[in-house]
Order: sequence, then C-alpha cells, then structure tokens
Amino acid sequence: MELHVTRWKRYGHDRLYANLPDGTAVGWADVTTGDITVLRTECRNDVIAVLTKHLQTHTEPVSPDRASKVAARRILPPLTPADDLAVNPPGQSIRDLLDESGPGLVERVVSRLLRRPTEWDSWRKGLAGERRVGAELNRLERHGWRVLHSVPLANKVDIDHLLVGPGGVFSINTKHHHKRAVWVGDDSVKVDHGKPAPYARKSRAEAKRVARVLERYCDFPVPVEPVLVFVGVTELKVVATQLDVRVYQERQVSALGPLSGVLTADQVEQVYGVARHRQAWAQA
Repeated sequence: MELHVTRWKRYGHDRLYANLPDGTAVGWADVTTGDITVLRTECRNDVIAVLTKHLQTHTEPVSPDRASKVAARRILPPLTPADDLAVNPPGQSIRDLLDESGPGLVERVVSRLLRRPTEWDSWRKGLAGERRVGAELNRLERHGWRVLHSVPLANKVDIDHLLVGPGGVFSINTKHHHKRAVWVGDDSVKVDHGKPAPYARKSRAEAKRVARVLERYCDFPVPVEPVLVFVGVTELKVVATQLDVRVYQERQVSALGPLSGVLTADQVEQVYGVARHRQAWAQA
C-alpha cells in the first residue's frame, strides 16, 4: 500500500501523518512520544511500518518505561466483515433472539387472533423501541457522529446504541413504555407509580463498562456518558437533582447533535474503529 507521510506541527503538537494518495489520513504518530495511532484498521500494518521508519529520523530514543506502556496497549486484529458491528441494524440482538427461540408463525397468528398475551410481547415492544430510537440517532451522522446498534457484550447482554462524536461517547439504553407515565429520580425510575426500577444505576454501570473497553485500545481518556431514552410514554417527569444520566424521549435525542469539544475528529475515528470491532467487546 502506498502511503505518503507529512509532518504537522500546531497547537503544541508535533505529528507525522500517514496519508493515502487521495490525502485521506489513515494514521499518525506523535513525534515527541513515539506513539502511533491507526485510524483505519485495514491499513494497520502499513501505517505502523511507514511511521516507524519515519520516526527513527525525528525522535529521540523512547525510554524503557515509556516503551513498556506503549507495548502493553492492546491492538485489535484487522477488521473483517464478520466482526464489523457497523452493519447491525437497531434491535439486531432482539431480532436474533426472536428468530432463534421465539414463537413460530402459527403460534403468533393464533395469539394475535385470540388477543392472548405471550412472553415474547415485551421483546417485540423492545425491538420496536430500539428501531425508533435508532432512526433518530442515525440522523446525527450528517453532523459528524458515528452510531452503532446492538453492541454485544459477554453473558448475552448488549448495548442498545453507542453514539460517538465530537461531544464524546454516549451509551444509550432504550426503554419502551407505551402510553405510560414515567418518573425519574436520582437513582430510580417509576412507571405509572409502580415499583422503583434500577434503570439509572444500570446505565451508569454500562457507561463505565464501555469506557474500560475503549480505553483498553485508545491512547487517550474516553469519556462515556449514560443515556436513558423512553419511547411511547405519555409523560416523562425528571425530578432528579444530582442525576448523572441524560434522560430523553426518543425525539429529544437530537439535542446531542450540537455537542462538541470533547473528542477531535481523529479521536472520533479511532474510538469508532475500536467500538465497531466485535472482538473488542468479547470479554467486556
């Protein structure tokens, strides 16, 4: 692969960029530290080779202590179509579960005709909710955001949606409560004045889990905020005073679009490249 290397010095940074012939950056190296960041996983080997060669003429020898830290950072294998989570549509995990273990066509028709509830009704409602929220999030891509859906974790759980962009990373949990009133406090959620549900606590735990995975492969801190999105509710009342979870109805997630100043364009691409790789989440 033919790559051209250019040096960029601005705002206190000193970097070497590896670019494709059309000028697209596929990786860069910090001249001061010797760290190499790969922006396109399919170009990893070529990027590392060409930047390592150029670094030898621009940097001082890296200390053994620094070298050990760089070596300890995990590297993902090249991305393959089977490992690319970017192809997942909203609700893919639920769809797979229904296809694998859900009722057959005859059972579904009989239940619908008899108006008989089934154990799978809540799964279908969840699938509809994730699709509605996913459609809203996909609209943010034109503003520089990257969106992933149904990110699989260990133990057969998943992240409904992951949003990566200039405003940071958001771990999004969708809850579909059709024609219900929802009350959100500092640490609990009540639906139609029912028993408290630990939605907020679980969302915070999920965001921390996401941050650990992303920072395992990125060479910079990755802030992750938890988000709860309620679908189909008649009322959403947020009375929390110290809640560190963002709370929206599905049409309100567009409020995330204008956020900026947290990740650079290069960092967005690096985080997204890690997040879309199925193997990054295999042990999460």
